Amino acid sequence: MLKMNNISKIYQTEMVQTHALRDFTLQVDEGEFIAVTGPSGSGKTTFLNIAGMLEPFSEGEYLLDGIDVGKLNDNQRADVRNQKIGFIFQGFNLIPDLNLYENIEVPLRYRGIKASERKRRIEQCLEQVGLASRAKHLPQQLSGGQQQRVAIARALAGEPRFLLADEPTGNLDSLMARQVMELLEQINRDGATIVMVTHDPELARRAPRNIQVVDGQLADFTLYQGAQTIKSAAGA
Repeated sequence: MLKMNNISKIYQTEMVQTHALRDFTLQVDEGEFIAVTGPSGSGKTTFLNIAGMLEPFSEGEYLLDGIDVGKLNDNQRADVRNQKIGFIFQGFNLIPDLNLYENIEVPLRYRGIKASERKRRIEQCLEQVGLASRAKHLPQQLSGGQQQRVAIARALAGEPRFLLADEPTGNLDSLMARQVMELLEQINRDGATIVMVTHDPELARRAPRNIQVVDGQLADFTLYQGAQTIKSAAGA
């Protein structure tokens, strides 16, 4: 689904050269749910931006669903991003003057999807996140957890192959965070591939696979912990 080989990202100013990612190599298979953790400044956001084709990389190879991203121009990247990727952000990014139905409809209109198909998708996605009865409500009439569920419905309405979630529970209390995580887990069981950046260790542990970004490089702690368990058992 996603394959990065030796990806590097260098930010250059007149005086300083900053390596945000160094020889970053990762494969995400279709249907996986991966939690990405790491300290601030470790490269998590840069990885997510490159994965979502929101910014270019300096070196390496990136294949998304078999497509060599490095060979695409800006318009081609935008087309692939719109067709294959859904984004869930920490800040919800809902338009305050539009109701829930209209918030979900906006990106579908930009894609030129017919009104009847937009209606079908919006109603289905609001039902999926448990907010079908709130379609005409404005964002400020909802709790934080409900607003995040609207943001998830908006991402799902595009029928993406791949969901990128950037701190999707960062603005929520622990109860709402668990509810959003349960929704993401259900979406994953329904077949979506999800990569989630989070600072919450409890939520990270619930993902089947955990990886950590440290100094722009990758450490796969699921594999590491498994190896440690085997080593401890052998020494017992």
